[in-house]
Amino acid sequence: MTPQEFFKGDHFAGRIGIELLEVKRGYAKAHITITAEHLNAGGCTQGGVLFTLADLALAAAANSYGELALSLSSHIHFLRTSGVGDTLCAEARERYVGRTTGCYQVDITNQRGELIAVFESSVFRKGDALPFTLP
Repeated sequence: MTPQEFFKGDHFAGRIGIELLEVKRGYAKAHITITAEHLNAGGCTQGGVLFTLADLALAAAANSYGELALSLSSHIHFLRTSGVGDTLCAEARERYVGRTTGCYQVDITNQRGELIAVFESSVFRKGDALPFTLP
């Protein structure tokens, strides 16, 4: 099983249109194209969509070691709005990895490379094996 196949099990992210593009050890990239269904009452991309996009990229990067990693704490800084037709890309990068914990930063940018949001999270590695390994 590949990481992309494994994370198709994240039904919520898949249902709203998030696609996992790349996974390497400590790194992942995911994207979504914003439609009218992703907007809040103000006509901008709903914050939960951005959080979910970042969270999926985080999960893929943190679990890239083949061991179950679960978020301990996450927060997001919304910097710029986006809307219908925008393609948003989340890139998760490992900032620290320890025996049982890790720290990650996820930058969300639009198709013009503008920074939309910054997401930071810490994770705990449970020690349970996942059904995939990276090449």
